[in-house]
Amino acid sequence: MQLTVIDWAIIFLFFAISLVVGFWASKQAGKSSLAFFLSGRNMPWYLLGVSMVATTFSVDTPNLVSDIVRQNGVSGNWVWWAFLLTGMLTVFVYAKLWRRSEVVTDVEFYEIRYSGKIAAFLRGFRAIYLGVLFNVAIMASVTLAAIKVGGVMLGLSPVHVILIAGGVTVLFSSMGGFLGVIVTDFILFIAAMAGSILAAIYSLDHPDINGLSNLLAHPEVASKLSIFPDFNNWELAVIVFIIPITVQWWSVWYSGAEPGGGGYIVQRMLAAKNENHAMGATLLFNVAHYAIRPWPWIIVALCSIVVYPDLESIQAAFPLVDRSIIGHDLAYPAMLTLLPAGLLGLVFASLLSAYMSTMSSCLNLGSSYIVNDFYQRFIKPSAPEKELVLVGRLSTVVIMVLASVLALFLQNALAAFNILLQIGAGTGLLFILRWFWYRINPYSELTAMIVSFVVALVFLAIDNYDYSQIDALVATGQSRADAMLQVRPFKPYQQLLLGVGITTISWLLVSILTPPSDWETLEKFYHRVKPGAIGWKKVIAYAEQQGRPIATEDRHSDLPLGILGMVFGCMSVYSGLFATGYWIYGDYGLAAVLTIFSLSASALVLKVWRRMNRIGAVSGN
Repeated sequence: MQLTVIDWAIIFLFFAISLVVGFWASKQAGKSSLAFFLSGRNMPWYLLGVSMVATTFSVDTPNLVSDIVRQNGVSGNWVWWAFLLTGMLTVFVYAKLWRRSEVVTDVEFYEIRYSGKIAAFLRGFRAIYLGVLFNVAIMASVTLAAIKVGGVMLGLSPVHVILIAGGVTVLFSSMGGFLGVIVTDFILFIAAMAGSILAAIYSLDHPDINGLSNLLAHPEVASKLSIFPDFNNWELAVIVFIIPITVQWWSVWYSGAEPGGGGYIVQRMLAAKNENHAMGATLLFNVAHYAIRPWPWIIVALCSIVVYPDLESIQAAFPLVDRSIIGHDLAYPAMLTLLPAGLLGLVFASLLSAYMSTMSSCLNLGSSYIVNDFYQRFIKPSAPEKELVLVGRLSTVVIMVLASVLALFLQNALAAFNILLQIGAGTGLLFILRWFWYRINPYSELTAMIVSFVVALVFLAIDNYDYSQIDALVATGQSRADAMLQVRPFKPYQQLLLGVGITTISWLLVSILTPPSDWETLEKFYHRVKPGAIGWKKVIAYAEQQGRPIATEDRHSDLPLGILGMVFGCMSVYSGLFATGYWIYGDYGLAAVLTIFSLSASALVLKVWRRMNRIGAVSGN
C-alpha cells in the first residue's frame, strides 16, 4: 500500500500540532511539580472529560473490539461494557471524595487513609508497581497495537513504529506535562472520532459489502448482531455477560475502570476546579465512552468478517507481516488499508492520535507516581520544584523505553487484556469499601495486592500446554495466542472467579483479624473527605470522646443518593447504547422506545445531580 503526498501531509500535520502544543505548555508545566502533574488544579470539566475519553480511546481499543466481535459477536463487548457500572459509581459516589482528598496522585491516598510505616511502604511500593510495572504493561499493549497498525498500513517494522510514533509522544509529553496532555487530547480526540466514523462509512462502501442492509443480511454477520448473548450457549453467555455484569465490574481492578476510581481517571478529577467539575468530567467520560463511541468500531469489525472471513485471508492479504502477530485484532487496521487516498492519511492520523493520547496520559501518570510518591517522598523530600520537574521528564523517557521493549514480546491485545484482569481480580471491592469502612487497613491492601498477584502467577504456572493441540489449532487458521487460550486447563473466566474468591476472602479476613489504623489518622481522614457516617460510627464516637465532635452536617452521607444516581446513569447510557444499535439495525420501533427511555433516565440523572449539589452546598462540602 502506498500513501500519497496528501496522506503524508495530514500525518505530519498531526505530529506538528502535538509538538507545538508541547512547546506551548512547557513553560507553564515547568513552574512546579503540581503544574506538571495537575496543571494547578484549575481545569474545567469538559477538557478533563474529553481527556478521559481520549486516553481510553487507544489505538489498541478498536483492535480489541474487532477481536471480540469477530470471535464472540457484538454481545462479546459486555466484557468491557459492564465496567459502566463501575464508572457511574465513581461519578456519583467517589468523584467528590477524591477531589476533597487534595492528594496529587491516588497512591498518596495511602498515607492519608492509613497510618504507620506500612502505609508509607504501600505508597512507595504502589508507586513503582503502578507507575512502572503495571503502567508499562498497559503501554506495551497499546504499542503492540500501534506496531500492528504500522506494519499493516505502512509496512513499517516494529522498531520504526516505536521510534517515530513513540518518539514524538515522549517528546511532547515530557515537555508539556499535564497541561500539554489535556490540550493535545482535546484536539486528538476530535480527529480520532472523525477517523473512526469515516472508516465505518467507507467500509460499508466496499464492493463485497455494498451498503449497511447487505452487511446486516450477510449470514456470517447476522449471527453476530445480537446485543445480548445466546443463553442457549451457556458457557459463552457466562464468559461475555453473566460474569462481567455480576462479578467483574466490582471485583476487578483495571486501568481506566478502577472500582472507586484510580489512575488517570483520578488524576483528572484531582485536577478539576472543584467537586462539581470532577463529577461532570467523569460523567462526560462515561457517556462518551460507552454510549457514543463503540458503534463505528463495531461496524468496521462486522465489515471485516465479510472482507477477511478468517486469519488465513488476513495473512494472504499481508504476506510480509510476521505470522506470530496475525490475529483477529489485526482485522481493523486491515480494513483501513482499503480506504482511498487522503482519507487513508486522515484515518491513519486518527489512529496515531489515539495512540499518542493514551501513551501521553500513561507517561504523565507514571512519572507522577515516581516523582510525588517515590522520589520526593523517600529519596529527596527537600528537592526543589525544578528538580522534581526534571525527574518527571526523565522518568517519562525511561517508562517509554521499557514499554517499547516489552511491546516487542507481546502478540495479542485480548490476551493482554485478560492477563491484566486476572492480576487485579479480587481487589476491586476493597477499593470500593475503603472509603466507607474504617476497619480496612494497610494489611488489607497488602494482602489483596500480594494474593491477587500470586494467584495470577499460579494460574500462569499450571497452564501446562499440549503443544500438539496448539499446533493443530494453528493449522486451522487460529493465532498461536488464541490457540493457547483454548487448551488451558482453566478457562480465563474460571481463573477470574477463583482469583476473585480467593483474594476477596483473604483481605476480608485480614481486615477483621487485624486492628484498624490509629484513631487520629482515621479522624483526620474523615474530616478531610467527609465520607458520611456509614461505616465510620466508631471514628465519630472517638472524635467526640476526644472533645472534637464532628458536626451533624459532616455526618451526612451522599451514598444512598449516589447509588440512585448510578442506577439512573446506567439506565440512561445503556439505553442510549442499545438505541444506537437498533437504529443501525433498522429496528426503528425498539430504537425509538429505547431513545425515549434513555432521555427519561437522563432527566432523573439531572434531578439526582441537582439534589446532591444542593445538599453539598448546605453542608459546606
